[in-house]
Amino acid sequence: MSNNTLDKITNFLFEAAALKRTPRTGYQFLGRGHENVAEHSFGATLIAYVLGRLNGKVNMEKLLTMTLFHDLPEARCGDLNYVNKRYVKSDEEAALEAATCGLEFKDELKSLRREWTEASSLEANLAADADQLDMMVELSRLASHGWLQAKTWLSYAEKRLKTKEAKELAQSLSQSDPDSWWFENNEKLWVNPQEPDIHPLSPQTQNQTKNLDLASSQDSAISPQPPIVGRT
Repeated sequence: MSNNTLDKITNFLFEAAALKRTPRTGYQFLGRGHENVAEHSFGATLIAYVLGRLNGKVNMEKLLTMTLFHDLPEARCGDLNYVNKRYVKSDEEAALEAATCGLEFKDELKSLRREWTEASSLEANLAADADQLDMMVELSRLASHGWLQAKTWLSYAEKRLKTKEAKELAQSLSQSDPDSWWFENNEKLWVNPQEPDIHPLSPQTQNQTKNLDLASSQDSAISPQPPIVGRT
């Protein structure tokens, strides 16, 4: 591999990393929440994997690659929300052309981008639904914390979904508690744990710590103390 090729790949990686510092601007109008484009791309790609497995008939490599790179042009163009797009037009095709110039996978990414934009395949529709579902996950979390406007946005996002798998998953999202995966609504678990493991902040642990401290202080009072060396 030539030094020129390595330089172009390296620049491509630095450009993709800029998505970690590129904010998603829709939250400006929602009034709550924050996210960068890289976080969204990860979430959307994870959901695309799930949708692809649920469907069982798609080209998984195409689906995941398409979803992973769908917002790459935003490293150069920034993220335009729905209000921005009424007044500003970004040339994402030119941005992708510049980002992939000289790379051997340039044509693949451009082709996938075109397929995404035209919604010309099942993979493109699943990828677009994953894009919406990732936003819906975050909106569901905000709605559960009392942010009412998030519920309105959820209804709009759900109407954009195209595939059966995504619509079923959206229904489950709307009926679920975002904290249920970790906060088990079980009084015994939280008030009177039955598990043998002791939480580090539990009263039992605190009592054990106090007993150890007391025993240590008693031992110190009984045992002769070594001379302190080097202190004046």
